[in-house]
Parts: sequence; C-alpha cells; structure tokens
Amino acid sequence: MNIQSVDLNLLKTFEAIYLERSVSRAAVRLGVTQPSVSHGLTRLRLLFGDPLFVRTRTGVEPTVVAERIATPVQHALRLLQGTLDEHAHFAPETSERTFRVHLSDFGEVIFLPRLMRELSIRAPGVRIESRQLTAVELAGSLDSGQVDLAIGYLPVLDQGFASCHLLSDEYVIIMSGAPAAATRNVAERSHEMDYIAITSHPDTLAILRDCGLLDRVRLWVPHFMVVPAILAERAFSMVVPRAVLETFGSHSRISSIPTPPPHREMDIRLYWNRRYTGDPGHSWMRDLVVELFARR
Repeated sequence: MNIQSVDLNLLKTFEAIYLERSVSRAAVRLGVTQPSVSHGLTRLRLLFGDPLFVRTRTGVEPTVVAERIATPVQHALRLLQGTLDEHAHFAPETSERTFRVHLSDFGEVIFLPRLMRELSIRAPGVRIESRQLTAVELAGSLDSGQVDLAIGYLPVLDQGFASCHLLSDEYVIIMSGAPAAATRNVAERSHEMDYIAITSHPDTLAILRDCGLLDRVRLWVPHFMVVPAILAERAFSMVVPRAVLETFGSHSRISSIPTPPPHREMDIRLYWNRRYTGDPGHSWMRDLVVELFARR
C-alpha cells in the first residue's frame, strides 16, 4: 500500500470506529455525519483489502486485520497530536471539548452536580460524558483513550496509571430510623439486622463476608441509588461509605453505626493515562477536579 493513498481523516475514522465499536457513535465522536463515517470505512476497506469491522447486534467488532493495525494507528495519531499540541493552550471559556469520566453510580451523585455547576461558570461549552465500566473494562479504556479520567476507589488502576489523592472515606453500617441505643455492642447489633448488598461494589461485599453477615443479606441490588426508596418501605441495613449516609440523610431518616472491627477506609483517587499529563485541556480538567474535591 502506498502511504500517499491514505489521508489523515481515514486514520481518524478507523480509530473512532475501533474505540466506539459503532459507526454512529464514531460519527458523534468525530463530529461528522454517519454517512461520512460509512464512506470513510468503505475507502478503508478498499485500501486494506479487508472488511476491518463486522456488524453485530450491538454495533461492530474489529477483524483480525483491524486488531493488528489498531495499535500502530493509534500510536501514530497520538504522536502527531502531541506534536501539534506541544505549544497549544487550552481556553476553557471557549472550548467545546468532551471529557469522558468513569464514575460509579454513587460517584455521579457526589461529583457531577458540583462539577457541572462549576463548568457552567468557567467552561460553559465543555461536555462531560459519564461512563460506568467494570474493573475488567476500565484499565483498557483508560489506556486506549476511551476514558479520559477515572474517579473512585479503584485499586485496580494503582499500577500503570498516574493518580492523585482526592479524599478518604470510611465504611459504616446504615439503617432506616433513629440511631440505635449506643449501649449495645456493635457486633451484636450488626448480626441482628437484615441487609441489602450492592453487587457492583465488591469491597462492601467483602466487609459483609469478613464480618460474617452474608447470611443476613435479604436483597441484592446493583447500585446504591435505589436504597432510600427501599428503606422508606422496610427496615434494612447495608454497608456503605460514610459519604452515602451524608447524601441519603437529606432524603430520608437514616442513621448509622460503625462496622465491626477492624476499621476500614477507602482512598478516593483521580486516575489518568500518563500520556495525557502534558495535554493542556486534560491538565485543566484534572486541576479543576482537585480544586473542587480534594480534602487536604
């Protein structure tokens, strides 16, 4: 293949389809029409003599040839972009950049309201796309550029990614109703209650297991945010970070007791790919998150 037959837009089209696994989402990512992306894909298929992407029920999947060329193409584009951005400046007041951030369901409640309020003042054209990924998906997405930032208790990212501390939180047992009498032993009280388990947060499941409380679980749900409505109808308890209690407390009558020993904390951190450390816009967004949420 002659390199002169390949233009930069085709490589950007290939990368967008590869990352998004969808022609329509690739068009949104590139800010062009879907027919334009489809036309680019047709040209790519002719150039490489391969379908490159095959249709599935949820979008498209790369062929073996596409997988083989994906890393070199992405590396070349990042190298070129880094060169172009070397002396560039990010202007938040006029930027229309989209930042993709991994947050859990509760992380969205804690971080997004204040972040979006500040963006409306400082960078009204900047967009945030919140994504909830599994531990298996997260590292690959942060590495490939599908996600710009990740916020949370994410020890799976401690190796291989840049990070900074935002805040620490402790786990407690919350329950509906007024606080129980403080004279009762915490361990005894905790073993008398029925529990809700949050399946998307393995650390709370580990605490229930370590405290011998798994057999007291009566309800398993994937996310935190349904809990206030359930507690309004029936007395349940659950293991959560204290920030959950602080947020839910404004919606219903919820109290807490400490978890049985040993004391457990979690370190909430901001994570990013080191390749983007010097990117002006990326750096600006990281600084904003730290300014708004870091507790020193």
